[in-house]
Amino acid sequence: MRQAGRVAAGALRLVSQNARPGITTKELDAIAEDYIRSCGAEPAFKGYRVPDVKLAYPASICASVNEEVVHGIPGRRCLREGDILSIDVGTRLNKYYGDVAATVPVGRVSAEAQELLETTSGALRAGIASIRPDMPLADLSRVIQDYAESRGYSVVREFVGHGIGQKMHEDPQVPNFVGADSPAQDVCLAPGTVIAIEPMVNQGTPHVRKQENGWTVVTQDGKLSAHFEHTVAVTAHGPQVLTVAEE
Repeated sequence: MRQAGRVAAGALRLVSQNARPGITTKELDAIAEDYIRSCGAEPAFKGYRVPDVKLAYPASICASVNEEVVHGIPGRRCLREGDILSIDVGTRLNKYYGDVAATVPVGRVSAEAQELLETTSGALRAGIASIRPDMPLADLSRVIQDYAESRGYSVVREFVGHGIGQKMHEDPQVPNFVGADSPAQDVCLAPGTVIAIEPMVNQGTPHVRKQENGWTVVTQDGKLSAHFEHTVAVTAHGPQVLTVAEE
């Protein structure tokens, strides 16, 4: 899984470096797919199906711009100065999966956008740092929620993180919030568990909606959203982040 994670992280870094004004999200997708396949891996998202959507996912990465929360389909859209781009990359290598995401600025962005990015990445770091063997999953969720909401942001409820291994999506679900509507209330993080932790944080309301393509999720109020993710193994000695690019 660490090998799959390294490929995913390398693709994310490469796409982030090329996310500049004037490039299309489809061009970024091609960059990612070429890199993933050159490493002997497969893009895990391409052809992925979910029960309620007729269209199999058609690209190698998710490229979500500004108010797009997750699952933005790469296409002819040109990035512009001041945009923020959420890049989600999944890979499969030797029957195991890696999953990683980050939101990056396109050129110079507003102070408000930069603060959103820093808050969301900080929420992910705080969540990872809190992990202890056999801790309740709800404690991890609470750390992420408290971090984001204490800074005036909201956490998306409709989409959560997940277990990962020989499938892209496995149990348990990994919510970024606690409460009666939060899944996986009674789960503990036993050593050997591997999870994809992925806070999705909005400037405004936490509510989202799907676009007509069945995949792309946007904020209901049109305000910005950011998304950061790592694949993390729970060990007897604490967390190990598996989605780290080779130097």
